[in-house]
Amino acid sequence: MKKITIFTDGGSRSNPGIAGAGAVIFDENGLELFGVSKFLGIKTNNWAEYEAVILGLEKAKEIFGTKLQQMEVEMKMDSQLVQRQLNREYKIKEPTLLEQFVRVNNIIIDFFPNIKFTYIPREENKRADEFANLAMDQM
Repeated sequence: MKKITIFTDGGSRSNPGIAGAGAVIFDENGLELFGVSKFLGIKTNNWAEYEAVILGLEKAKEIFGTKLQQMEVEMKMDSQLVQRQLNREYKIKEPTLLEQFVRVNNIIIDFFPNIKFTYIPREENKRADEFANLAMDQM
């Protein structure tokens, strides 16, 4: 089974504040396939983290389409809150985050049967962080 890894990061300056999301997709050999960023306006950091997950999933969907159903996908992020919510270890108390969770779940159901969400330290997420900052700098 072919594998891809998606690193995601969302950020907000002055939480809530100017926000951006970034995602980077790597193949099973560690080769960077694609990076993407998105300016989000004024949002919270946690909302931006979810939006980065959605951005990564949407880009993978665009690149691989239905092939994703036969692929292993690991999504790595430095937001322990979002990672644990997506793994259903934490409850979601914030209504806007629940909306984001539902959006992620709807994408996963249709395209990502073999996905896992992994927490990583911030130092291991520099490339996705670069894309998130690039988005925030667009303001």
